[in-house]
Amino acid sequence: MKAAVYREHNKDPRKVVKIEDIEIPKIKHNQVLIKVEAASYNYNDLWGIWGDPIKIPLPHISGSDIAGTVEDVGENVLDIKKGDRIVGYANLTCRVCGKCTSGKEYDCLQRQVWGFQTGPLWGGFAQYTYLPEVNVIKIPDNVSFEDAAAISMVGLTAWHMLVTRANIQPGQNVLIMGGGSGMGIAGIQIAKLFNCDVIATAGNKEKMNKCLELGADHVVNHREPDWYKKVRNLTKDREGVDIIFEHIGKSVFPKEVSLLNMGGTLVSTGATTGYDSEIDLRYLFFRGLNLMGATQGTRGGLEEIIKWTSKGKIKAIIDTVYPFGDMVMGHIKMMESQLFGKLVTTPQKL
Repeated sequence: MKAAVYREHNKDPRKVVKIEDIEIPKIKHNQVLIKVEAASYNYNDLWGIWGDPIKIPLPHISGSDIAGTVEDVGENVLDIKKGDRIVGYANLTCRVCGKCTSGKEYDCLQRQVWGFQTGPLWGGFAQYTYLPEVNVIKIPDNVSFEDAAAISMVGLTAWHMLVTRANIQPGQNVLIMGGGSGMGIAGIQIAKLFNCDVIATAGNKEKMNKCLELGADHVVNHREPDWYKKVRNLTKDREGVDIIFEHIGKSVFPKEVSLLNMGGTLVSTGATTGYDSEIDLRYLFFRGLNLMGATQGTRGGLEEIIKWTSKGKIKAIIDTVYPFGDMVMGHIKMMESQLFGKLVTTPQKL
């Protein structure tokens, strides 16, 4: 089979990511073999190639978001059958600790992000891959492989942030930072699913208009120095924002905290502009704020995302689909950040 393999780290993916011929993997008793029809990109694919912020097993196949057809099943697989259309759930956990058995598998101390931390040679950017049965979910016929791959991780994480962690309620005002990203696109749609008043931010006029098309009620440019003043003006009737959906980091974090109303919640899942940030602690204790972290989510959350996608209430927004032979260009485009929506590659199409 063909797979996108790198055997060393480099800041330029074109120098290390190569399409290679490797053996089709052998599955264990509790695993399923998957013919990968579509795989989407995430920023952790770049982290793996760079070897920063963590080292990962080499040689490596990246790719945490896949959808495809089941080719074979292990002898102890019960519910998944050959020919099933599935999407992968990339949260690999022990399944038996207190966190896992209480429905908080995202806090499992043994948790790994499949396609990022796993290996060697175990990820989604390949014509065939494998996962435990508990890490695949059937998808309806009206959800395409491309859409399933594009919405799975961003949808799962956004659902976890807003529903599980922030306990979103109908009618709240929600600030979605980076609304033009894959995460932000999912966040806007989930917040509107709950009939919230949504303020999105984006970095240019084109992305701002697309956020409005997705359903955002208001949009501001977070690259403008006074962006937070515009948000404050939009929320003055409630004396601030109820929920802030954050994944940008250092460049905006202090201002975000200042925008929260009494008892408001900021939930963060990333820090693309930097990890170290300062905040005015007076906001934290005087306003009784909730500052939360989130990463990935539950299998049930992904099932919710696929359900609402099949109903047309959540849409996977795809910027570009790359044939597998050109898939490294998706890494380059992601580095340049000139996109709206997800990047997808199709391993069966060279």
